Amino acid sequence: MTVLTRIPDTAMPLPADIQGFTLAPSAHSPRLLEMTFSREVVEAFLEAVAEWPVQALEYKSMLRFRVAKILDDLCDNTLQPVLINTLVDRGTGGLQVTAEGLDDVEQAEDMVKFATAVAHLMGRSNYDAMSGQYYARFVVKNVDKSDSYLRQPHRVMELHNDGTFVEQDTDYVLMMKIDEQNMEGGNSLLLHLDDWEELERFYRHPLARREMRWAAPPSKNVGKDIYHAVFDVDASGLPIMSYIDQFVQPKDFEEGNWLTDLSESLENSPAILSVPNPVGSFLLINNHFWLHGRDRFQSHPDLRRELMRQRGYFTHAKTLRNPRQV
Repeated sequence: MTVLTRIPDTAMPLPADIQGFTLAPSAHSPRLLEMTFSREVVEAFLEAVAEWPVQALEYKSMLRFRVAKILDDLCDNTLQPVLINTLVDRGTGGLQVTAEGLDDVEQAEDMVKFATAVAHLMGRSNYDAMSGQYYARFVVKNVDKSDSYLRQPHRVMELHNDGTFVEQDTDYVLMMKIDEQNMEGGNSLLLHLDDWEELERFYRHPLARREMRWAAPPSKNVGKDIYHAVFDVDASGLPIMSYIDQFVQPKDFEEGNWLTDLSESLENSPAILSVPNPVGSFLLINNHFWLHGRDRFQSHPDLRRELMRQRGYFTHAKTLRNPRQV
């Protein structure tokens, strides 16, 4: 059975067949699809975009869409509709993407180009204030003194949505592994809202739609507080979340304890997926109904992991009722 038939209402017509990549349900969950690009397509793509270094994509945002078109053309234009429909489909909304042969840290710039092409077939990556670019690369080491759990390896980074403390819509999150040395543990953690057994309990609570204050630490380079509720509904009237425990600032006893109960419920859900992500692969999820986090690492003096993040908004199909981006 082809997974393409799982999408009942398509945002754009789906191809009768796909070329240049395969698509199959993940062993971890049928909601998470595995998209694998052939070595032939990957090599042809890298050759076609070789004239543009990553710096060119940073300086000229239009080129991000050109590299996207090149990749789609190499897939006989079957890639874009599959990406668009999968990312907004409530039944899936998540992909683990692997490009064959792209699996070594020395190919880091090529990894950024490939991920950029995929992201810009169905959206546009937002400005990342932490890095000052449309993407961020950051390293996790054995010892860290940062002001959030992002780079701290020896504890769980709890489940959350991205973009909770910025004014831009954050429809998707792309998380790519560029390098890994002396690593044990640290799997990606994922939870689809519809699999969370206590969604109804918290979604129906009076505090679910109360505006709360969200403030980021200095490392995020975001100086303005944002106000929004934890829960909303999508364009179809189904629950969505915008939540991270580190940055929400409860104003009183009631809010603080409700948020703590919510966090404990999420972290103890048996529906959490623990997904290893090999070097060169990336997870691409709908940020509104997938929460993500990271499991702890085993201590090692030479532990090193480098990640690349892109997050942005959809340009062809929407999850939100009233998106801010146009």
